[in-house]
Amino acid sequence: MFGTEDNTYNEIRERSLMQWLSQMEEHEDLAVRGGVKLCREYVQHLKDVNERQKQEMKLKDQYLRKMKESRKG
Repeated sequence: MFGTEDNTYNEIRERSLMQWLSQMEEHEDLAVRGGVKLCREYVQHLKDVNERQKQEMKLKDQYLRKMKESRKG
């Protein structure tokens, strides 16, 4: 029923953000350039949190399946 997840829109958004950040790295204002580094680090942090949550959900799903099977038998 469910196929592979289509992340095309998210990938386009991420590439657009990274392109914009690359342009902002050339900005004359030091605060803007410093903000670029902070933004990149925050985006990476969010990706890491998302991946960790996916792994936790996968582990919980496996546990619940085992519990369901053990109650059947």
